[in-house]
Amino acid sequence: MKEHRGSRTALGTAFMRGYHALYDNPKIFEDPLAYSLLGNEERSIIVRHWMTRLQSIDPSGAASCPDETSALKRMLQLWSAAPTVLSRARYAEETLMKAIGQGTRQYVILGAGMDTFAFRYRERLEGLRVFEVDHPATQTFKRRRIAELGWEIPAQLHFVSLDFADEDLDKMLMCWPYNPGSLTFFSWLGVTYYLSPDTVFSTLSAVAKISPLGSAVTFDYFDPNMDCTGKAAERLKAIMDSVQSLGEPIKACFDSSTLDHDLACIGLRLEENLTPSDIQKRYFKGRSDGYRASEHTRFALAVVE
Repeated sequence: MKEHRGSRTALGTAFMRGYHALYDNPKIFEDPLAYSLLGNEERSIIVRHWMTRLQSIDPSGAASCPDETSALKRMLQLWSAAPTVLSRARYAEETLMKAIGQGTRQYVILGAGMDTFAFRYRERLEGLRVFEVDHPATQTFKRRRIAELGWEIPAQLHFVSLDFADEDLDKMLMCWPYNPGSLTFFSWLGVTYYLSPDTVFSTLSAVAKISPLGSAVTFDYFDPNMDCTGKAAERLKAIMDSVQSLGEPIKACFDSSTLDHDLACIGLRLEENLTPSDIQKRYFKGRSDGYRASEHTRFALAVVE
């Protein structure tokens, strides 16, 4: 992770959300602000990276594209993590809105990256505290871009710097106006892959320890039991090679058949564990483009009990 730029995968996922908001219909997830957080230099770097990747993994497909726009669309829809990025963001925010309706008053975004929720939903922030938790380098880049754009930071938004591998979430949150007695919703998207299993469960344990009964956390994860042959294997290899080339290799996957037991051991009840088929039906059914649910990724929702 380069200190002046932060996480390359965080910037890449922001590009995916921004590209989708501008060029794809119908929308899986609507984030019209994501592109703004990436300057021209960052966008150019990301486009060059994906054009190089497409030529490497799908040379005949790349050759069939008449221009860069169509090549980029092919790369994002068929060979990148964009389908997962978009559908998990929608799942998290749909679940969050339900939680707010049931009394949730705090939203903690773990590994927030270039998340724009607090800026897209300013009107929802009345009575809701938002905490963006992420690596200091990524937050420094993001806050600099916010300042350059002239965006006003909502009073309810708090930036919490944390290295998940070396620092404790519960101790760090208590240094901020976080209320451990208030119903809280945690989202942890696109992060578990890059941490050790011990770090993932340590963080989830902290969620259970620092929030009251009925609070919830949603996260996505790789399931080694899912089909990974043929085209699915090719897509998985393309994604793993891509993040490896960015210096952020995938380290962890979790067995869906034992996840409920593993979470119960740390005070969490597995409420939902969406399969690729579930995700396909919920967010991709009827699409005529290349977006489809990842064959190896699940979305989980766990409740503090």
